[in-house]
Amino acid sequence: MIARALRWLMLLQVLAALGLAWLLWQGGLRHMALALLLGAMGVLLVRALIVARNFWHSRRDGGQAVPQPLGMAAAARLFMGELSANLRTSSWGMLRPRLSKPGTPGKALLPVLLIHGYVCNRGFWAPLSGQLARAGVVHGAVDLEPVNAGIEDFVPVVEQAIDALLADAGARQVIIVAHSMGGLVARAYLRRHGCARVARVITIGTPHHGTALANLAVGSNARQMSRPGGRPGAWLAQLDHDETPQARALITSIYSHHDNIVAPQDSARLPGARNHAYAGLGHVALASDARVLRQVLAEITIVSQVGAAVLASG
Repeated sequence: MIARALRWLMLLQVLAALGLAWLLWQGGLRHMALALLLGAMGVLLVRALIVARNFWHSRRDGGQAVPQPLGMAAAARLFMGELSANLRTSSWGMLRPRLSKPGTPGKALLPVLLIHGYVCNRGFWAPLSGQLARAGVVHGAVDLEPVNAGIEDFVPVVEQAIDALLADAGARQVIIVAHSMGGLVARAYLRRHGCARVARVITIGTPHHGTALANLAVGSNARQMSRPGGRPGAWLAQLDHDETPQARALITSIYSHHDNIVAPQDSARLPGARNHAYAGLGHVALASDARVLRQVLAEITIVSQVGAAVLASG
């Protein structure tokens, strides 16, 4: 569903670029290559303005969460990195949602389930999927549809995916890696089904206490992630209340002090979990940054080794 919508959106962007080039040609610009280049740049400018708007909103609603401001060069890298990540995922990865297959599965490594965020699909995970495949990690992903459903409605999808992944890998537990809203879906799964089949949940840029930008979005899941009156809404508050210390201890939360979607940015910090903060990374860029991917792979390896040792001793 998302892939189809993004293909239509991509077609509209191409037509918009061609239309702008035609207008420039009609206006007297008689260099077709330059007209086409300017048309493409016009569409790119619109995409950049959308990213800039998100940064503006997140800065306005971020409060005192950012520990220190970035310099001009670092701010430019932050913006360009997030714009590049947005273009790569929405204009390529999610248009053709597929995962890389590991050549020789690493028998000592637990399988990994990938859960994407709001209005995305499994194609979002292309960079991490490639890394997992090279490391021999058996992995799968879900597509959370319909996109406007409540977060609880996605739990059966995750349950089915875990069943299939455990059967495929011949394992007893999975590691969940989740981006943005996907981290809340993972926590909702733990609340309903417990921790027996999950060895670790790694969330990346998840608004554990909601985000002010969800107030601008549509859908039941967006309302559940919103912050009415600047505080977590009822669904988030209930999730926090219901979560057991055992479930909370399974979670590693990776987030950025300069997230342009999670606002306030420290909403991604989860008490009782392992929290790791980065600076100078945007919301989408977090999930493909080399440092973050190395940390995710290291945690998968460590958790797998600990689990293997426990089974051997038992």
